[in-house]
Amino acid sequence: MPATIRDVARASGVHVSTVSRTFSAPHLVNPETRSRVLSTAESLGYRPNRAARALITGRTHNIGLIVADIANPFFPPLIKAAESQSRQRDYHLFVADTNEDPVVEEQLVHALAKQVDGVLLCSPRMSNDLIEKLRKEVPLVVVNRPVEGLPAVVMDVASGARAAIEHLVSLGHRDIALLGGPRGSWTNREIRRCATATAKAAGATLTVLGPYQPTEAAGSAACEALLATGATAVLAYNDLMAIGLLEALHERGVSVPEELSVVGIDDIMLSRLVRPKLTTVATPTAAAGRAAVDMLLHHDEDHRSTALVTLQTQLVIRDSTGPAPVTTPSVAADLLADPHRTILLADPHRTVPRSDSPCPEHPAAGCSP
Repeated sequence: MPATIRDVARASGVHVSTVSRTFSAPHLVNPETRSRVLSTAESLGYRPNRAARALITGRTHNIGLIVADIANPFFPPLIKAAESQSRQRDYHLFVADTNEDPVVEEQLVHALAKQVDGVLLCSPRMSNDLIEKLRKEVPLVVVNRPVEGLPAVVMDVASGARAAIEHLVSLGHRDIALLGGPRGSWTNREIRRCATATAKAAGATLTVLGPYQPTEAAGSAACEALLATGATAVLAYNDLMAIGLLEALHERGVSVPEELSVVGIDDIMLSRLVRPKLTTVATPTAAAGRAAVDMLLHHDEDHRSTALVTLQTQLVIRDSTGPAPVTTPSVAADLLADPHRTILLADPHRTVPRSDSPCPEHPAAGCSP
């Protein structure tokens, strides 16, 4: 027969209520007594009844984590880090997938509200207004989108996009494309905003394509539209799209980076395994998972945090980017029209501002959200 709370109390020489407090509110128990009770419970194989404890404390010691697409390699490091952080705090983590559907996202928050002590919303597709309404049902922490009045953890993808465009410009690229992500994505808006401003300040042309779903298939499907722009370089919304694009370019005989440079965002494991190895913007997903759990558990009904934690991104240069082709599609067209015309090419060794310089769109504040 499993050991009961009374067995632990009897063997420890304390009252049942002391055993209960040791597990539900350990800070209220004398350290020496707490140590003795825990040691006795361990030796007897006692495990507290979470359901019974929830009735007493009003806390389930469960956390909900809702992600946009669990199949996206961006999310597993975040989930794993959040689960580990929760377990260290004696919490269980429930993970749910929305399949990029804002309606499903809302339904999941409603379903989890009575079963958890709080919900982590990762890369939500719902509107800010709806998120603000849902906070009345359950404490929320938002990951990858700032929402006024709510605690949030964001990754500075704006500075990452700036660094990526600056890198391409420094290689001589002046016709650049951007493969946009899904509608409703704050990350997509930030990437587009800062990439556009940075390209404009550098005298480059940025052609925005999309929106696209953040998948390998979408990246492959975007290939024809990309080649039609005449761009010599492209920044994709994420690594999955960039990898799909690499596959499609290879099938069409387009050499990367000799004819077209490709940059992704996220630095997922696959970005190091494809050929050529993908230049990308690394995002601190594991750190975001840990920070989100800490933020959720650090606020309660009387004092909820509204802090915004911003985590830095970093450009990782690999093999998928190189100097702009000497004869770009637009230059080739000019030469065909007038073979005696002199064409002045951009200097591929031109230096650009450091990636920590302010965003051209907001010189005082930079591109950071």
